[in-house]
Amino acid sequence: MQDLSLHILDIAENSISASAKRIEIRIEEDQIKDLLTVEIKDDGKGMDEQTLKKAIDPFFTTRTTREVGLGLSLLAQAAQQADGKVELSSAPGGGTTVKAIFRLSHPDCKPAGDIHETIRTLIAGNPHIEFLYEHKRNDSTYRFDTREINRK
Repeated sequence: MQDLSLHILDIAENSISASAKRIEIRIEEDQIKDLLTVEIKDDGKGMDEQTLKKAIDPFFTTRTTREVGLGLSLLAQAAQQADGKVELSSAPGGGTTVKAIFRLSHPDCKPAGDIHETIRTLIAGNPHIEFLYEHKRNDSTYRFDTREINRK
């Protein structure tokens, strides 16, 4: 995948497939710590411990339509290439959190891409799901929550 927005789209689509009703996408750019963190958290069906251990393996998937699951493994590879890592946490019935950490100044750190268009596409294509998008850059924060819009 060419940029981070495509990774975010892929992981969010995994959340949708896992019956998530709420997906939280948080990005933090910390130039002082030289870190870029992308976190996608959902309230979907989650994974058991055995599935969680295999989730980053490109030759493992829970899908029946194909034999490989490249999304998480490509994200992990992108993070590792930028001197970072991917952390996964999940529990059956408790949702899943995918956290990718990149060294911001690393020459192999993927460009952000059109994250706003990715978020817009997710929201427009899935009006039944609540989305939170939060982007922090040093001391400023942009936050958009469809839950707040739907209350009005």
